[in-house]
Amino acid sequence: MTEALIVIDVQKDFCPGGALAVTDGDAVVGPINAMMGDFETVVLTQDWHPADHSSFAGNHPGAQPFGTVDMPYGPQVLWPAHCVIGTDGAAFHPDLHVDRADLVIRKGFRSGIDSYSAFFENDHETPTGLAGYLRERGISKLAFVGLAHDFCVAWSAMDAARLGFHARVIENACRAIDLDGSLAAARDAMRKAGVALD
Repeated sequence: MTEALIVIDVQKDFCPGGALAVTDGDAVVGPINAMMGDFETVVLTQDWHPADHSSFAGNHPGAQPFGTVDMPYGPQVLWPAHCVIGTDGAAFHPDLHVDRADLVIRKGFRSGIDSYSAFFENDHETPTGLAGYLRERGISKLAFVGLAHDFCVAWSAMDAARLGFHARVIENACRAIDLDGSLAAARDAMRKAGVALD
């Protein structure tokens, strides 16, 4: 059974020095590059936000980063502006072997809704097209790596499991934001959704 490697958001803004840096985020690059050769299919996701994105704290007067607001699709964490379309911070980490990718999925480009998952916007309804691509390729097993473990990686893996894919997260190739215990909560939620944690 063919397994695809899904590399989540290994971009400059999520690495040390970036606008929404994940602690040791750049430490995932080496392990991810090393495992790419073990997979027939590699997909990269790329956070890709317009400057007026509704998840940016700066677009909500008086709001602070890491607070929350209620959006039509549910609670939304407000983030520092990051991965803005066309900026250096939105680029992949320069050492990531991007030429190995069969597909790049850009997400979060609709200004009114965030998109953590590689499969859906945060309304859990608007698809990115990734599931159809994988199914047409005959791929049913997925391994997830990248940034951040407790948000985009977790949401992607849980959506994959809900869609009927066999999903696992390779934890040594992930790093977390760990906002108020979010890593422990995400790991628990992933296990309950049927995601394997390796």
